[in-house]
Amino acid sequence: MKKTSSSGKVRIVGGRWRRHRLRVIDVPGLRPSTDRARETLFNWLAPQLAGARCLDLFAGSGALGLEALSRGAASATLVEKNSSAVALLREQVAHLGANASIEHADALVFLRCNTATRFDIVFVDPPYGSALIGNCIDLLERGGWLSSSAYIYLETGLNEELPQLPLEWRECRSGRCGGSAVRLLRKDY
Repeated sequence: MKKTSSSGKVRIVGGRWRRHRLRVIDVPGLRPSTDRARETLFNWLAPQLAGARCLDLFAGSGALGLEALSRGAASATLVEKNSSAVALLREQVAHLGANASIEHADALVFLRCNTATRFDIVFVDPPYGSALIGNCIDLLERGGWLSSSAYIYLETGLNEELPQLPLEWRECRSGRCGGSAVRLLRKDY
């Protein structure tokens, strides 16, 4: 498990809330994306962020969704099942005045619901080794959650294998950040 920092905080790397520190609670499996991973991801996504609707599954600290909002996304839905993490997310979203909704739910249960909202960017960063990515990919594809040219970010442990991707999904970028494998996919119809 990656350490967040000695102070239990991660910082927003860029945008209007740049350098703002988000508190992180100590919860098993909660492993915020490193500053380096987020910097890499948001450099990749820079042209797509303005006005984007984002979905942050396994939100934890909210670092991915709030970073997207800081850099120009229109809205973010943060999905987290841990009650303590949800309480802290609500506090931090209110403090920032962020256009974010927080769903206190298991990500897979949430994805089984029907939605009228289509997301432009989806962050999938489950606990490493949990084998949840395959279910998320399947539910995102079948559930109508993705806009016609959505981007999907996957973060896994270095040795984790990805399941087969839907035919319409292609890998745009990939890399390694510390002990993480990061991938940006795009859905094209």
